[in-house]
Amino acid sequence: MLENVIAVILAGGQGTRLWPLTAKRAKPAVPIAGKFRLIDISFSNCLHSDIRKIFVLTQFASKSLHRHINATYPFPPWSRGYVQILAAQQTLESTTWYQGTADAVRQNLEFIDQKGIDYYLILSGDHLYRMDYREMLKSHLEQKADVTVSVLPVNPQDAYHFGILKTDQDGRISDFYEKPKSQEILKDYQPNADWLAKNGVADAKGSVLASMGIYLFSRKALFDALQDCPESDFGKGIFPQAIKKYGVYAHPFNDYWEDIGTIKAFYESMIALTDPNPRFDFYNEQKPIFTRARFLPGARVDNCAITESVICDAARMKNAKVHKSIVGIRSMVREGVQLDNVVMLGADFAETDIEKAECAANGKPYLGVGEGTVIEKAIIDKNARIGKNVRMLAEGRPENVDHEKYAIRDGILIVPKGSVIADGTVI
Repeated sequence: MLENVIAVILAGGQGTRLWPLTAKRAKPAVPIAGKFRLIDISFSNCLHSDIRKIFVLTQFASKSLHRHINATYPFPPWSRGYVQILAAQQTLESTTWYQGTADAVRQNLEFIDQKGIDYYLILSGDHLYRMDYREMLKSHLEQKADVTVSVLPVNPQDAYHFGILKTDQDGRISDFYEKPKSQEILKDYQPNADWLAKNGVADAKGSVLASMGIYLFSRKALFDALQDCPESDFGKGIFPQAIKKYGVYAHPFNDYWEDIGTIKAFYESMIALTDPNPRFDFYNEQKPIFTRARFLPGARVDNCAITESVICDAARMKNAKVHKSIVGIRSMVREGVQLDNVVMLGADFAETDIEKAECAANGKPYLGVGEGTVIEKAIIDKNARIGKNVRMLAEGRPENVDHEKYAIRDGILIVPKGSVIADGTVI
C-alpha cells in the first residue's frame, strides 16, 4: 500500500453530452459492459496500483453513485485504507456548489490535508483505460517534478477534443493549448521525438500529445496552486498557470484510453467490447475490473443464435438472434427477438409472477424486450420495457431526435431508463 498517496476521483459532472443516460444518474454511475459502472475503472486502477486512500467528489444526481460505491468498496475496519465520499455542500465558508474540477478539490482541501500524505493523484471518474499509477509516481520522483500529467499521442484531426501540449527533451511541459480549433495552431505543438523514443512511445509520428486529465501533484504544489490561482478547472486554468510556476512534466501513456463523454463515444466503445480481440480487455484475470458483488446466476440461453456478443449474469434469452451486442445483467430477451449492434444495460431487478400479472392486466409490456421485436444500433437503458413486435431499425433513422419515449444521437437510438415502448411501435 502506498501510504503517502491519496487519490481524488472527480465524479461530480452532470455529463450533459451523455443525456439521456445521465438524466437520472451521475456520469460515473453510467453502466458499462453489461455489469460494471464507469467509476469502477478508476477504483480498479487505484487498487491494482496499491492506492488505498481514496476520496470521491460527487455532486450531480449522486444517489445511485453513492449506493454503488458504498456497496462495492467497503474496506475492512483493520485496514489503513479507506474510501470517503465528499458530496458538494454549502457551508459558512462556501455557499456555492462545485464550479469545476479544481474548485471541487479546493473546497475539500481541509479534508484531504492529512498527515503523512506527500502526493495527490487527481483522477476523472468517467474514462475507460487500464493504468498502473505507480509508474506515474516513479516518473514524478525521477524527474523531481512538482506536477506530473499523463499524456498520450492522438491524431491531429481529433486534437480539438483535448488539451494539447509540448515538452522539451526531458519531458518538461513548456506549453499547453486547451482544445485547439485550428490545425494551424498544432504546428507549434509537435512532440519531442527524442523524448518519445526514450520513453518507448512507438508509432507516434504525425501525432500530437494530449492531456488525459490525470494529474499527480506533490503536496505543496497542489495546495499552493489551488490557493494562489482562483481558476475553477484544472485543464482550463490551474494547469496552464502551473506550467509557468512549477516543474510540470509529462508521463507518456501508449495504451487504450477512451473519454466516454458523448453518446457516440460510449456506444462505439461498448460495441468494440464485442470484438474477438477487444482493445480494452475485461477478461484480464491478473488485473480484473472490480464491481458490486450481486451473487447472480449465469445467463440462461435457449435455442438462440448468438455471434460476437457479451451475455451477462442472469440474462434470459429464448429463440433469439443476437449479433455484436451486449446483453446486460437480468436482461429478458424473448422469442423471435433480433438484436443487432445493441447495448442493453440490463435491469435492477427481476419481475415476479405477481408483477407480470399486473402488467398483463394493465396492458403494460414486461421488463425487457417482447416477442418478435427487432432492434438495431441502439442503447437500451436499465429497466426499459419494450413491447412485442416493435421495430427499431437503423435504416432511414434521423441523426438527432428528442422524443418523450426515446432519443437519437448521431443515428444511435437511446431508450432511457424505465421507459415503456408499446407493442407494435415503429421508431
